[in-house]
Amino acid sequence: MTDPGDLAYMPASEALARFRDRSLSPVELMTAVIERAEAVESKVNALAERTFEEALAAARAAEARYAGKGEAPRALEGLAVATKEEQPIAGRSATDGSLAFRDEIAEETHPVVDRVQAAGGIVHARTTTPEFSCAAFTQSRLWGVTRNPWNPEFSPGGSSGGAGAALAAGETTLATGSDIGGSIRIPASFTGTVGYKPPYGRVPAMAPFNLDTYCHDGPMARSVADVALLQNVIAGPHPLDAVSLRPKFTLPERFEGVEGMRVALSVTLGDWPVDPDVEANTRAVAGALRAAGAIVEEVEVPIRRADVMEAANIHFGSIFGPYVTSVAAEHGDLLTGYALEFARTTAEAASAPGSIMRGLEIEARIQATLGLLLDRYDVLLCPTTAIPALKADDDYLSTKVVINGVELDSYIEAAMTTVFNIASRCPVLSVPSGLASNGVPTGVQVVGRTYDDTSVFRVATAIEAVRPWSTRPSL
Repeated sequence: MTDPGDLAYMPASEALARFRDRSLSPVELMTAVIERAEAVESKVNALAERTFEEALAAARAAEARYAGKGEAPRALEGLAVATKEEQPIAGRSATDGSLAFRDEIAEETHPVVDRVQAAGGIVHARTTTPEFSCAAFTQSRLWGVTRNPWNPEFSPGGSSGGAGAALAAGETTLATGSDIGGSIRIPASFTGTVGYKPPYGRVPAMAPFNLDTYCHDGPMARSVADVALLQNVIAGPHPLDAVSLRPKFTLPERFEGVEGMRVALSVTLGDWPVDPDVEANTRAVAGALRAAGAIVEEVEVPIRRADVMEAANIHFGSIFGPYVTSVAAEHGDLLTGYALEFARTTAEAASAPGSIMRGLEIEARIQATLGLLLDRYDVLLCPTTAIPALKADDDYLSTKVVINGVELDSYIEAAMTTVFNIASRCPVLSVPSGLASNGVPTGVQVVGRTYDDTSVFRVATAIEAVRPWSTRPSL
């Protein structure tokens, strides 16, 4: 009999195969996931809402489908899927991690969640975020501090930190996230999981932020194949999202090898200072790809992090920041210090005369730089974050991040992700690259040409094959 602890970490693809041949029941798997969550949640605090009884009932219904009773099993039939609380579900809480909205109830369901449920996925839990999903760590006055299962002294990242932590801790099989500056990829890197920022428009979102080109909803899991499985469910046009792409693009079930593929390696992505452990693990991944037959060449990428931060702050100060400011005007005493600081700094960046045009000019230069690079290479390989992790209990309002003797102006500069929200049509997968000396995982980003999802998954699949990763921390 399979150990319940092992069941909780079973890949989704394997679970579906075993559901089909009746060697495993969805009830058994859901029970194992719930038991695991109940055992570790006091240490991790990744779940904002639990619906375990409803989930078990849905698992019993899925079991009946696999037994031939009623309609045929669907793409995610019987799998536990933890959805980000930011993605609303009609009739359930819609707090966005804020005390200001602690009594809010959603009136509609996010397209991503709707598609998960329509495909037979069982939303047994919803995951924590920082307030308004505006930080690269996960803590809030509403839910407290979410901790990294690999080392609870550190954060699982943000803003989809609860999703990353839940996956790493075995509290779910699949998870959903969203990414406006790295919010899927940062947690994936910090927790040793896999996270995908699809190209803009690939996955439908909700108005009005669906019109923000930095915004993406996407899948998270413990393997590349499981991310592809979930991506194929949530992708495709939606009648309420005018920028969602048609026709639907479906990833193949299997990916070719990387023999002959051209990979550009950039450890610093321009002028980012990078922690030695992160650099060593990134170079190890590059070496493994070479051994797998890829042509890996180290390149210079003339992008300045100061330009990335300026463009991003102008962008956020034009759209996202004013939204937080409007909430603060009515509920300022309930908001976290980091949310108020986010609103202040982004508003300041966007208030200068001509700032919008300056931001667009910077973005255009960055996109052109990456476009020319990716015209010569199939993918770009670089770290996901410049440091292994952030501290769980710090809000970084006064603490400075120092890397190799370089003090960053803002802690968020340690993320090497926002470049690809600017270049939002580029697909990006974050996959594990190794462990740092503090026991926390590190990750690399595989960045593709605009809308070339398949090449990104090919390279990520090869990385996973040549550098197998232990997805189970010793909680």
